[in-house]
Amino acid sequence: MTKPSNTKALETGSGIDWDDWLRYLDSINAKELDHTALAIKTLEKIRETGKSKSPEWWAQGVAVAYEQHIGRRKPGQRCDGDFSVTVSKTIDGDMDEALEKWMKRMDGVSEFNGLKISREPSVSQTEKWRYWRCGLEDGSTLSVNIQTKPNGSKSGLAINHDKLGEASDVEKWRSYWKSVEI
Repeated sequence: MTKPSNTKALETGSGIDWDDWLRYLDSINAKELDHTALAIKTLEKIRETGKSKSPEWWAQGVAVAYEQHIGRRKPGQRCDGDFSVTVSKTIDGDMDEALEKWMKRMDGVSEFNGLKISREPSVSQTEKWRYWRCGLEDGSTLSVNIQTKPNGSKSGLAINHDKLGEASDVEKWRSYWKSVEI
């Protein structure tokens, strides 16, 4: 069993105390549910309260935290068994300006923390998001996801590092990505 580190955030976001989550999930025998079914049950419960502005987001978070609590998943582990880490930063400018800053910062970069870039960076966009992606020589992948915050003068930039080999890689990369200046 692992106590999830984000229970306070889950309580705030879902509107339900962590102990109440545990009682509810135990009462429906959630240990027997796969991840998708568990997320559906948590979403239903969050919607019942009407206290969350992003019920889908928090339902996933509660499902993952419960899987950590019962020992099915380690922190940073995805449901497919791979490990990942996400580091978020807030930077000045809308999403186009933030993407431009990120690309300028990445100009000439050929490796991260000693790992060479193996798949050239690509950029894509939707109406609400900007993306920068590449692959690294160990088979892991990076996806930088950028969205303008509601006030319009700042953007959220999330660095997602996926397909990490083992649990110990999560904190190593979290530390590295937090240290990257933009």
